[in-house]
Amino acid sequence: MKNIDRESLEKAYQLFESNDIDQMAIGTTNGLMQIHRYLFDGLYDFAGQIRKLNISKGGFRFATALYLPEILVKIEQMPETTFEEIIAKYVEMNIAHPFMEGNGRSMRIWLDQILKNRLQKVVNWQFVDKIGHLQAMERSPINDLELRTLLKDNLTSDVNNREIIFKGIEQSYYYEGYKKEDDSSFYGDGQGL
Repeated sequence: MKNIDRESLEKAYQLFESNDIDQMAIGTTNGLMQIHRYLFDGLYDFAGQIRKLNISKGGFRFATALYLPEILVKIEQMPETTFEEIIAKYVEMNIAHPFMEGNGRSMRIWLDQILKNRLQKVVNWQFVDKIGHLQAMERSPINDLELRTLLKDNLTSDVNNREIIFKGIEQSYYYEGYKKEDDSSFYGDGQGL
């Protein structure tokens, strides 16, 4: 694991250990920026800053940087009273991809905070298969049913369980290709629990 990834993962743990996560705005662009800044401050010059450049991944172009501020306002205004609405908002934020790097890790924490606040649920990410999740995310701009089903099948009401939270963070980093090689507590493949 690159040093930057290891440091960011440690910051993600600290975000919850310190209860700083409880100070973040829920369901807002500002809240997502706060999470991103917390995870990547001192690691990236752009930590917590909305990108000014266009980006793409695997042939998919994310929202054009020129229109990103207006898009983020619209996403923030989306309703989040039902599971379906929350996932729709998550999908739109993923399409926006507001940061140069670290979008997925930040957005999964952001999503769980919305779910916890609105529905008293979080995703038990340790049981969400990496390939299945990435494929569902790729298809979600067209139809989010697959993503909704995958996440709904892995919801838990055990929202304050430290093990679920921390293993979920580890799984989130694993989705992005990172793996702690020197710590046997990391279950990046969702196994061994």
